[in-house]
Amino acid sequence: MTLDWQPTASFDALRLRATLNARIRSFFAERDVTEVETPVMSVAGNTEPNIASFALQFSGRTDGAPRTRWLRTSPEYPLKRLLAAGFGDCYELGRVFRDGEAGGRHNPEFTMLEWYRVGWDHRRLVAETAALVHAALALVGREASLVEVAYRDLYREQLGIDPMTASDEQLHNALGDVVIDPAGLTRDDWLDLLMTHRLQPAFPDDRMLAIHDWPATQAALARLRTDADGVQVAERFELYLGPLELANGYHELADAVEQGARFERDLQRRRERGEGVDGDVLPPCDERLLEGLQVGLPDCAGVALGVDRLMMAMLGADRIADVLAFDFFRA
Repeated sequence: MTLDWQPTASFDALRLRATLNARIRSFFAERDVTEVETPVMSVAGNTEPNIASFALQFSGRTDGAPRTRWLRTSPEYPLKRLLAAGFGDCYELGRVFRDGEAGGRHNPEFTMLEWYRVGWDHRRLVAETAALVHAALALVGREASLVEVAYRDLYREQLGIDPMTASDEQLHNALGDVVIDPAGLTRDDWLDLLMTHRLQPAFPDDRMLAIHDWPATQAALARLRTDADGVQVAERFELYLGPLELANGYHELADAVEQGARFERDLQRRRERGEGVDGDVLPPCDERLLEGLQVGLPDCAGVALGVDRLMMAMLGADRIADVLAFDFFRA
């Protein structure tokens, strides 16, 4: 008899997760941010080229709607529709799904916390995100200082290159002895490799690092602005605790036309990679989100935080299986 039927996490880890969930809910109740639940299945998918969505077929009545439904990779789109409808500050704590991500630090289904603050920008949201992580760490008797740095300054200070103006060759050379096959890699790929292979491993375990104002080419769903040097930057941040990326936040894009254009650029990148052929279906754009943006998304900032990653940091765990009742390989 094998032990595959048994949980992958300890009972103490599972009880800590329950305590953390309760602390998250009390954190937002204290701040008058309302918990909501939004659909897990949608007629739309995530067009982002580096995120793979699960699709399924619904066999019941659809009244002419598509039978193909997509499992959410985050609750972002329906939460923004609530904001456009006038609901106000809200959050969701629940499961999300990403295809092809299973391993030491990834599970195809995982827990995401996402919330939105009306009238805030990304820099203000950094402080609240850090406060939530502080509250979580306090549950295990840990502390971490917060440091905020612009993306451009981080690369200048730590690698001696300007990520906004350096040539692809300079980016490649900055990897040093890290050997990567350059075939098919874009400029943003080189920047990401520098982050994951040169910068992240050196982040101290007792420090939260909030990296803000990213290259405009990595805007995702964030607003763009021109900085004092005349360079366009994306108003987004990523929060790291030690080398672990915990959260990704935006000063949210509210322009429906620009959002639609970004969706189309995403899909074009997928086509260039050979997706959408031989029966492969590209994830459809969320037209309902675009309609909500046309009505008017209030000025707001939002952030998504990986709860399993936070649990791993709290416990000093190297494997996501250590914080899940049953990981993908025992599900």
